[in-house]
Amino acid sequence: MQLAWATFTVNKRFPLTISRGTTAQTVNVWARIEADGIEGWGEASPFGIGDFRQSTEQILEHLARARPLLEPLHPLERARVEQTLREAGIGSAARAAIDLALWDWLGKRTGLALWQMLGLSREAVAPTSVTIGINPPEVAQQRTRDWLELTHARALKIKLGNPAGIEADQAMFEAIRQVAPQGVALRVDANGGWSLQDALTMCRWLAARGVEYVEQPLPRGAEDDLPHLHRESPLPIFVDESCFDSHDVARLADRVHGVNIKLMKCGGLSEALRMVHTARALGLQVMYGCYSDSSLAITAASQIAPLADHLDLDSHLNLLDDPFIGAELHDGKVIPTRAPGLGVRLRTML
Repeated sequence: MQLAWATFTVNKRFPLTISRGTTAQTVNVWARIEADGIEGWGEASPFGIGDFRQSTEQILEHLARARPLLEPLHPLERARVEQTLREAGIGSAARAAIDLALWDWLGKRTGLALWQMLGLSREAVAPTSVTIGINPPEVAQQRTRDWLELTHARALKIKLGNPAGIEADQAMFEAIRQVAPQGVALRVDANGGWSLQDALTMCRWLAARGVEYVEQPLPRGAEDDLPHLHRESPLPIFVDESCFDSHDVARLADRVHGVNIKLMKCGGLSEALRMVHTARALGLQVMYGCYSDSSLAITAASQIAPLADHLDLDSHLNLLDDPFIGAELHDGKVIPTRAPGLGVRLRTML
């Protein structure tokens, strides 16, 4: 098989601020795998968690290292490809791009969408949340109105963990609650911005205000504090930054209620499916999230969306210049099409 790639820049309609900083623009990578006259597409988007980062430059370096390793292999040898890339130390975002391209290739080879190949039903896709970043209360209110007008979303994910403290979190949350229509679900993601005591305080405070769950309340590296929070919190606790792959799911199963699976973080759809099955076997709930992914990676995640309890697949909705067209937004749900493979096509030439 032959591996090629190109970079593309995406700009956010609304810059997103979380506890660790603000993102307005990213440079992502479009990967293409060709074999037997069929081309499969994948995407890698950069991300960072504390001092752990996979930059665009690192992704490109890893794809360049992977290319000669893939040349003697065939897209049908997915298990061998995955083992080869792991043994070579290829990072998860670059592996994700390759893995998505292999799945896309297989779907195009068979003429089936991935959700059809996996025996899934698009009727089982949950509504996606849309994300409200950390802002002054009046800005957060306007952002909420903008998102609801743009998407008619049925769920809001509210970013807390403000470095200014939990009083600032509470003020912003209350401002959003004032303008959120009745029936719109409220979820919270602190991105590791709270101490254990602040997390306990906020979980109790948020539970009294109808929040469904709290994601990553404690910093990555503070997993030993999760059992106490798990026992005391009236809200379900999900982990994101603390959970990269199926090994982490098993390691954290006794101290969380659910895990957030992201393709860039875990290395693609193949590992995402392992994470889903591991989580289910251990009685955990499942959520899918995203970074600054375009419609290419979001559509890939939507193919397995019927397996998730909660979805946060909204990054493409916040892009001014998404070069791809794929999954469609219907009634607040990101629904994959019936097109073969991932079902993604170019909107503009790269």
